[in-house]
Amino acid sequence: MYTFKDKNGKELAGDEAFKKILARLESYLLDFTLMCLHFATLIPSHTIRNSLWRLVGLKLGSKSTLHTGVRVYDPKNIRVGEGTIVGYGCFLDGRAELTIGSHTDIASEVMIYNQEHDLSSPSFSAVSGKVSIGNYVFIGPRAIILPGVKIEDNAVIAAGAVVTKDVKKGMVVGGVPAKVIGERALENPSYRLGRVKLFQ
Repeated sequence: MYTFKDKNGKELAGDEAFKKILARLESYLLDFTLMCLHFATLIPSHTIRNSLWRLVGLKLGSKSTLHTGVRVYDPKNIRVGEGTIVGYGCFLDGRAELTIGSHTDIASEVMIYNQEHDLSSPSFSAVSGKVSIGNYVFIGPRAIILPGVKIEDNAVIAAGAVVTKDVKKGMVVGGVPAKVIGERALENPSYRLGRVKLFQ
């Protein structure tokens, strides 16, 4: 009789194996969808791209947009508020819940992760942590946000910062790992971000 084993060589019961096979097929389908979306992100039309993002389950608020080259993992767990701009070449991780508020400006090539490997686990298993980014936040180019982080309203993340801990309202953080380097003078913002560039 044929026996099923997982990647670590552990034998699996029939129902366990069936669940793993289904999960693997779902993963392949997601990979194929993401490959198609990768090419779709190069379409030079915000209207078309935003429609495609919504079609695959990303919740995108009114007047918000994702610029070209944005990569997304599992869009159904990602929610973006109103009037928010996500810059060129960003990575948004949707393997756990990712919430981005309204009127938030995320610069180019920012990476936001909500899953990482457990380095102390014998199986090197993944651990997840919800990421929440508030309203009127600015995240500078090439910053990295790690799993489980909450960035409160009006905070500023400096370019290149690696954010490993929560950021309080109105705080300015920078460095690796990110630490408080100042406080934002603008206490109660009400601005609206400028219009999106036509071909970005």
